[in-house]
Amino acid sequence: GPSNSEGAGKVGLLKKVPALKDGDFTLAECTAILLYLSRKYNTPDHWYPSDIQKRAQVDEYLSWHHANIRANAPKTMWIKVLIPLFTGQPLPSEKLQEVMEGLSTSLKQFEERFLQDKAFIIGSEISLADLVAIVELMQPVGVGCDIFEDRPRLMEWRRRVEDAVGKELFFQAHEMILNVKELSNIQIDPQLKEHLAPVLMKMLK
Repeated sequence: GPSNSEGAGKVGLLKKVPALKDGDFTLAECTAILLYLSRKYNTPDHWYPSDIQKRAQVDEYLSWHHANIRANAPKTMWIKVLIPLFTGQPLPSEKLQEVMEGLSTSLKQFEERFLQDKAFIIGSEISLADLVAIVELMQPVGVGCDIFEDRPRLMEWRRRVEDAVGKELFFQAHEMILNVKELSNIQIDPQLKEHLAPVLMKMLK
């Protein structure tokens, strides 16, 4: 149901998704949830390495990610699909161009600072840093902004992530994002539109 529903409030006080409920324990924020799950289920070491320096590199990327990739990539979906869906009005093309310029700067830093000439963000094996990055970067792709085009190093990294996760699972995980344009054909409850339209517009400020 809606993230502001009573049920969501019982899972997380912030009433935001994602949220985790594990028995009587609840947790919010995707990074915290990923780290909790990796520790609880004793996942293979490469996801969140026991080596203190490699782990610090994962932490470094996760810290940088929020103010850079996450600050820009999801906005492409809001601008091209979600805001027009809830407001009934398209946003000016200048708004998308502004977001794409910010994302381009972040992608340049991502390639030069984090990816460099490595197979994955922290070296030769995939980690949680790669998972967090790819999920965000597939959102522009889903709305027709192919950020991998003309970026061969980024494209090769994406292919390695796909192979490491498994192509079937990779596309299953991104199925909703890659088909997000289909949302433009659905009917939205007027009250939900009234509630969410100002929230989405505020996100772009």
